[in-house]
Amino acid sequence: MKKKLLTLALTSTLISTIHAAELTIAFDADPVSLDPQEHLSQDTMQMANWLFDPLVRLDHELNIIPALAESWEQISPTVTRFHLRKGVTFHSGNPFTADDVIFTFNRIRTSGDFKGLFSAYEGIEKVDDYTVDFITKQPYPLVLANMRTLFIMDKDFYSGEDEQGKDKSRIEKSTGTFASVNASGTGAFTIESRQQGVKSVYVKNPNYWDETGNIDKFTFVPIKENATRIAALLSGDVDWIYPVPPTDLERVDAAQDFTLYSIPSDRIITLQLNQKVVEPFKDKRVRQAVIYAINNPAITERILRGYAEPAAQNSPQGYSGHNDSLEPRYDLEKAKQLMKEAGYEDGFTITMIAPNNRYVNDEKIAQAVVAMLAKINIKVNLTTMPKAQYWGEFAKCENGIQMLGWGSNTADSAYYSEYLTMTRDDDQGVGSYNCNGSSNAELDALIHKANTMQAGEERNALLHKVGQIEYDEALYVPLHWESLNWGYNNKISNFPEVVNLKNFPLFQKVIVKE
Repeated sequence: MKKKLLTLALTSTLISTIHAAELTIAFDADPVSLDPQEHLSQDTMQMANWLFDPLVRLDHELNIIPALAESWEQISPTVTRFHLRKGVTFHSGNPFTADDVIFTFNRIRTSGDFKGLFSAYEGIEKVDDYTVDFITKQPYPLVLANMRTLFIMDKDFYSGEDEQGKDKSRIEKSTGTFASVNASGTGAFTIESRQQGVKSVYVKNPNYWDETGNIDKFTFVPIKENATRIAALLSGDVDWIYPVPPTDLERVDAAQDFTLYSIPSDRIITLQLNQKVVEPFKDKRVRQAVIYAINNPAITERILRGYAEPAAQNSPQGYSGHNDSLEPRYDLEKAKQLMKEAGYEDGFTITMIAPNNRYVNDEKIAQAVVAMLAKINIKVNLTTMPKAQYWGEFAKCENGIQMLGWGSNTADSAYYSEYLTMTRDDDQGVGSYNCNGSSNAELDALIHKANTMQAGEERNALLHKVGQIEYDEALYVPLHWESLNWGYNNKISNFPEVVNLKNFPLFQKVIVKE
């Protein structure tokens, strides 16, 4: 596989001569809402980076850089002060001030998906119109990481009542709230038109505060079918696609006018084993048998063509909490032995749901899992569905096995556990994607303690213990770490500068050459 090396800097003279350009971009799915606080998903975060700005963001090398906050400082162990950028306006024309940060922070703490990210905070205080203090309950090492997901919303625009007499600021999933169909951020683009699931047109914000590339407009089209998406790229109908499916990586790599660009990601694909729905899953040996029965190295090699890494834990290499001793554990004979020991040698029947347009080859992976579990006499009735339908079904936690992908917004393994394996607590916002039905007091206590510590060996040791508990108790099935595979037209001259392993492309930085 080739990775095209492109120049990462252009002189001001060259930039000034580049013409305005338009792009058409095709991803496999569309965000279901324009509300940046409605759904904690990659699609939402991608969209939020185009229409809104956070206080800080990541560059292509994963460095934290200023955005709506020009600078920050630690006032005390529990107080972080942010100095806000002046002269910024929202798409509505309203000026950006500290009041908008306070409004956004208080609103996100009511979001079922996001409140867990901000449960460590006591509150926020306004110092002046362009200075705010974030106050945590205890010393907390992830304040800057959290601020990357706090996309600032226009207080005046989202205040009051809509035409139906409902609060414009309310957060509800899939109900067509004001915020889900209207947007006023400070981002580099505004929405010109949108047909959810069909086409959205983004146009450049002429009053944007930061330097930009030369994209005046881009059209975003979701194309679920892999073959159709590839054909659209290679025919020139679109300029950028994600993902390139494993079966077409070599084809795009060899195409004369296009480049394949691949990097590892921190998104793990998992299966949740619902103990509240399937009685046998209450037995640790049965959960372990499922893990031993699923040949995730084969899934990686055969279905994903090697563009993924088999997973064994909720922490990629290099993240705090990663444990080198935890390895994938496919062993069919061991799986059969465990089923026999647990009294389920003859097996049982369960339901499983998975998306068919959310993760790379998700439907094929689900079908492979069904075949693998049949070898230990677990009959799986599989239902796959589009992402827009899937999340509503997932949230019900009514199926025996449910597929879920997850990445860390804090570059830290605690984030995975907070959402996927901690005891579900809707008030605190932890365990909000835990459909395992599991509850482990020791795991909960370790995460809470780790989140009062700065990065270091002591915190890393606590997260190691968390990972060992998840591994030993088989609280979920780790499948693999996805790779990110993009295909793009070579007229885009700075592609590596505008993407990173979080897959939140900064289209405002794109430069298209003549």
